[in-house]
Amino acid sequence: MKLAELKWPDVEALSKDTPIIIPIAAHEQHGVHLPLHTDSLLLGEIVRRTEEHLGNDALFAPLTWLGNSHHHRDFPGTLSADPRVYLDLLNGLLEDFIQHGFKRLVLLNGHGGNMVPGSQVVYELRQKLRKRTDLLLLSTTYWENSQPAPPHDGFVQRQMGHACEWETSMMLVIQPELVGEYQSARDVPFGESFPTATRGWTMTDRSEPGHIGTPSAASAEKGELLLSCFTSGVCEFLEQVRNWDGQSWE
Repeated sequence: MKLAELKWPDVEALSKDTPIIIPIAAHEQHGVHLPLHTDSLLLGEIVRRTEEHLGNDALFAPLTWLGNSHHHRDFPGTLSADPRVYLDLLNGLLEDFIQHGFKRLVLLNGHGGNMVPGSQVVYELRQKLRKRTDLLLLSTTYWENSQPAPPHDGFVQRQMGHACEWETSMMLVIQPELVGEYQSARDVPFGESFPTATRGWTMTDRSEPGHIGTPSAASAEKGELLLSCFTSGVCEFLEQVRNWDGQSWE
């Protein structure tokens, strides 16, 4: 179900155990070959496919396109919420649904820079509402619930990058007319800087053109496989949310 298409009595009539999905993405630079709105476009497609599969078993809020993208601000066109403002935004969205009686809330993320804020806000809100043992507050990123695997071994990358083989491939499926010259884009290695630590960084520390990974290896065939794989993973995750017994840890 799409929240945007319901009337308020429709929402009031829903079971309060209905999983609520709040898609969060970004509007930021994606190298010289992908559009600024890539993260939101890709998450929107994952949400579209997932909603078609789940039907009335989950309620999808409108996609929140503004994300935490300060590390891309050196590139024109990037729009970003201040990290602390973004935490307040996410917290407010979750509390709105809790105010309306819903108990199973999922931030479904489509941008790497939102991972830390998403995790932080569900942690903070759970501490604030610590007596509510019926609440399930979750933050997940769509590409972390499943990964492409052999026999599809044509992939160069084994992880999500930025404007990379994976994102470029998926954009070639959903809006190929927005994809620029990617075949000649040079490889930008992921690197392994201080692997046991979290390092503060900006994109210009790592990549002059603004991408990380191997865009030149992209194809629409890989893109469809990735979209199907990621959608399947998100659907399985949300079915676990729907089937939660309302109390237990597992």
